[in-house]
Amino acid sequence: MQASIRVTLTPAVQYLLRIGDTALVLGQRIAEWTGHAPQLEEDIALANMALDLVGQSRAVLTYAGAVESAGHDEDDFAFLRDERDYRNVTLVELPRGDFAFTVLRNAMMGTFFRHLWDALRSSSDPELAAIAGKAVKEARYHQQHAADWMVRLGHGTDESRRRLTQAMADLWHYSAELFASDAIDEAAHASGLGPRWGDLKDAWMRDMGEILTASGIAMPAESKFLSTGKSGVHSEHMGFILAEMQYLQRAYPGGVW
Repeated sequence: MQASIRVTLTPAVQYLLRIGDTALVLGQRIAEWTGHAPQLEEDIALANMALDLVGQSRAVLTYAGAVESAGHDEDDFAFLRDERDYRNVTLVELPRGDFAFTVLRNAMMGTFFRHLWDALRSSSDPELAAIAGKAVKEARYHQQHAADWMVRLGHGTDESRRRLTQAMADLWHYSAELFASDAIDEAAHASGLGPRWGDLKDAWMRDMGEILTASGIAMPAESKFLSTGKSGVHSEHMGFILAEMQYLQRAYPGGVW
């Protein structure tokens, strides 16, 4: 089996990994709908969104390797790190759930990425700004697609509304981690690399409020719960998704098609 790489976790590298890892793991979860979506059009749409997220992750992880300057590429970061070295938010690693769960998570994350990529277009780093310029267009579509489905589920049948309401109960409290600023955020803000994630909260809350109002779903009260995936302390689900993601590269190091 291929051994894990050792990553130099400077503040800049960690900031980039938070973005790249969050996109990567969310893309993996959405890809699990391939062949299982409720209709063919959604099967294709979700697969395309998963590819968008993996593409965003590839761009950011490749650049993280350049910033780290230790010879690691996108594949090394994606497949050869231990669980504690991943910096994705816990929200994206939770199991796929039902369609309402996925729609709500996509609305939450599509809205977040839309505002993050928009802010990153003004990054002092031209490479990251260029990545953001393309990614923000994809994030806008992801947000709109999920928002449309939120309305359909919220005003659909009693069952669709029940499932969406349950998804809110299961997911909403994980959103706090998105906006928990720390020393990594402060360093990125000070250098101009990117915004403190906490500075995106007001815009995110405004957009999510509009989506929830249109869906007829009440916004839950803020929770004191704070997940810790951005710091490398993950849920019990992370190990399982990594075992699936990493198996081929670990079993056949350097394998090519």
